[in-house]
Amino acid sequence: MRLDKLLANMGYGSRKDVKELIKKKRVTVNDYLIKDSGMKIDTTSDLVKVDEQVVKYKPFIYLMMNKPPGVISATEDLYDKTVIDLLPPSVQHYRPFPVGRLDKDTEGLLLLTNDGKLAHQLLSPKKDVGKTYYAKISGTVTDEDIEAFLEGVILEDGYQTKPAKLSIISSGELSEIEVVITEGKFHQVKRMFEAVGKKVVYLKRLSMGELKLDNTLKLGDFRELNDKELSYCQSMK
Repeated sequence: MRLDKLLANMGYGSRKDVKELIKKKRVTVNDYLIKDSGMKIDTTSDLVKVDEQVVKYKPFIYLMMNKPPGVISATEDLYDKTVIDLLPPSVQHYRPFPVGRLDKDTEGLLLLTNDGKLAHQLLSPKKDVGKTYYAKISGTVTDEDIEAFLEGVILEDGYQTKPAKLSIISSGELSEIEVVITEGKFHQVKRMFEAVGKKVVYLKRLSMGELKLDNTLKLGDFRELNDKELSYCQSMK
C-alpha cells in the first residue's frame, strides 16, 4: 500500500495533506525520514510514525453501540441526528455504517462497521441470523399470539413473515415480551404486533446472532468489539 493512502485512510487528511506532513519531515518509516509519499508500505512489517507516534493500520473497524431513541440509523441526514454523528472524528474517518436499521424511536444494539462483506452476511435472509428484541406491548399478549408468530403473521401489505419466536415475560394491559426474528423488514416487529391487534410502545434490540448488547454501555455510548465478538464476526464472513 502507498504511504499516502495508508496515512489518509488512518485519518491524517487527504493525500495532499500527507505530502505536507512528509515535506515538513514529520513522517518516518522504520525510523528513516521519508521524502516520497508514494513509497510502498508493508502494513504487516513496516513501522510508520507521524511525529514519533506509531501509526497502527486497521483496514476495518467494528463497533457496538447502544443506540438511543431519537437518532436515525443512517450515515447522513439533512434533518435528524444520525448514529454516525455520535462518533468522534477519530472513528468517523473509517467511514463506518450501521449494519441494518433500528427505527428512530427504537434503542439498543447496533453494529457499525466499514466491512461490507460482514454486513451482507449478517443481514442475508439465507443466514437466518436471529435478532432478539425486548418490547412493551399495549394489550394482552397471549399464547395464541405465540402460535401466530411461530407460523408467521401476515402483514398489512400481504407479506407473510418467516417464523418468529415470541416469549411472554408478563401479560396484561401493558405486556412485556421478547421476540426473535430472522428478517429485517421495515418496522417489522411493530407491524407483526399490529397484525395481531396490538401496539408496540417500547422496543429495544438485545442481540444480533451471538452479539449481545453490553449492558454497561449507556444510551449513545459505543465500544470496539472484543476478541470473542470479533471471532464471531469473522466466522460469519
